[in-house]
Amino acid sequence: SPLCSRSLAQSLWALFTSSLAISLVFAIIPFCRDVKVLASVMALAGLAMGCIDTVANMQLVRVYQKDSAIFLQVLHFFVGFGALLSPLIADPFLSEANCLPANGTANATSGSHLFHASRVLGQHHTEAWRWSNHSLSGLPPQDRAGTRVSYAFWIMALINLPVPMAVLFLLYKEGLLACCPQRRPLLLSADELALETQPPEKEDASSLPPKFQPHPGHEDLFGCWQRKNFKGAPYSFFAIHITAALVLFMTDGMTGEYSAFVYSYAVEKPLSVGHKVAGYLPSLFWGFITLGRLISIPISSKVKPATMVFVNVVGVVVTFLVLLVFSYNVVFLFVGTASLGLFLSSTFPSMLAYTEDILQYKGCATTVLVTGAGIGEMVLQMLVGSIFQAQGSYSFLVCGVIFGCLAFTFYVLLLFFHRMHSGLSSGKERICCYTRGGKQSEARLWEML
Repeated sequence: SPLCSRSLAQSLWALFTSSLAISLVFAIIPFCRDVKVLASVMALAGLAMGCIDTVANMQLVRVYQKDSAIFLQVLHFFVGFGALLSPLIADPFLSEANCLPANGTANATSGSHLFHASRVLGQHHTEAWRWSNHSLSGLPPQDRAGTRVSYAFWIMALINLPVPMAVLFLLYKEGLLACCPQRRPLLLSADELALETQPPEKEDASSLPPKFQPHPGHEDLFGCWQRKNFKGAPYSFFAIHITAALVLFMTDGMTGEYSAFVYSYAVEKPLSVGHKVAGYLPSLFWGFITLGRLISIPISSKVKPATMVFVNVVGVVVTFLVLLVFSYNVVFLFVGTASLGLFLSSTFPSMLAYTEDILQYKGCATTVLVTGAGIGEMVLQMLVGSIFQAQGSYSFLVCGVIFGCLAFTFYVLLLFFHRMHSGLSSGKERICCYTRGGKQSEARLWEML
């Protein structure tokens, strides 16, 4: 249909523009010599990544609907795999020269990162390094370490460049470029895919009452935000959006804050882990997130998304409680870090598939959930950072327990609203069956509802 074609064109152009912007940002970063310019460039990268995240999830849900859970798991596996792979690409270009000494407050890798940051952000930041045992006064204007680390950004830009090219090729094959003639599309529409993969329905959609007709919310990239799509919706419809977003606010926020502060927690008392050993903890965490998403691909075809989310949230709470009880044991810290990575890995795709299934792929669940998760990553990192600095390292685990309990509470509320929403929907369906014989009485009943 023209509406479906327009939605596909909007999504593909958004993916093309955003992925191309990311390549340009990586290519430009090494030339930034002012912190304001760098902040603007990074803001553009964040906007592009957010657009890709929303559009990719939304299109997978729109096309595959009830079968979308496994495809969402595959998508997020590759997100985690990229997060694990990109530091390995950058590592050979990070100089070990001019780093902090072994007894400093950061390890050698962190020192090289900070040194390059000071070079990139401008010469005014070199005063921060005067306390180091290595003097910076003898460095040439164009330091070789800064030049070598720039190659990492350029390599990442080149690696990402095939993505917008592939999207552009798909636009060409779909006949969505103005300069190219129309041709038979490669991609099936959602309706055609449903006919290919699902058995025929017992009842034609045209016989359903108005509120149960196929919903256009996912047919247009911006259609879900139209006011007409929310008219007459029960309050449970909005409550499901809010509680699901709050669950991801907590779980994605915990992912961000744990990976950001687990190193700082490990090197502080009472554990006082060595800097080099503590540096493995974030890598271990992201490694098990990637492994968990890979394992979740076959599991999601057998287990319902609601069950997966329940297991994940309970596992996160139990893991944080064990870490809190054995807070003096380094072995438990490594085991707990791996466990958290596994439990948090599939929470987002499972929650997205579950919420969209509750709402029968109506509304703006994908957009709301992606937004809630992004805000959680930003807010909880700032909150935990300020508490960690004020109250000490023990507060890091206490915050984890509190956030995990809040996530579980919001999930229980989501189950409650799901039950309520299902009851309202089944009540309307019964009324529809009783009144199908008479159009006038059916119209009156729908007006009453």
